Amino acid sequence: GFAVVEFLASAIVDMKLHLQEKPPADLAAFERTTLQELGMPVEIVMRHRLAHFSHIFSGEGYAAGYYGYLWAQVLDADAFEAFTETGDAFHPGVAKAFMAEILSVGNTKDPALAYRRFRGRDAQVDALFVRHVEVLAARQVEAGGVQNPGGAQDGFRVVIRHQVEDGQVG
Repeated sequence: GFAVVEFLASAIVDMKLHLQEKPPADLAAFERTTLQELGMPVEIVMRHRLAHFSHIFSGEGYAAGYYGYLWAQVLDADAFEAFTETGDAFHPGVAKAFMAEILSVGNTKDPALAYRRFRGRDAQVDALFVRHVEVLAARQVEAGGVQNPGGAQDGFRVVIRHQVEDGQVG
């Protein structure tokens, strides 16, 4: 949660800055206002403040592209889910399709179309959310913070159930 929030804050502020017709005269005020509009918790700061955020000064090819790192994580998690949905993280058929539709074509095809051919649909962010929750749950189970008779792999369901029961998750 924490890392995603600080990361997204930088990505969203970066994107909003590049959507401005004119550069803001006061970067600190722009940053502060944007974070307030987002409802950014004051306890979490941006990973990169605008004054030293080199991505925004790297030229047009890289500008406003910080969100791309997070999108790469979405693609990674969603593609891996294609394997785990089969019950075999090394499923030969899925591996062959991944090689044929993604790895072997590189950037010779539109990446979105190549991904759709591999997965049969667009990438979905749900797989990344599940990955983050699984990591959190595994850490809590390992630390003894959650009683989980089903083992660490089922831990995220237990954590979510506890958070719902405690009113932490709507």
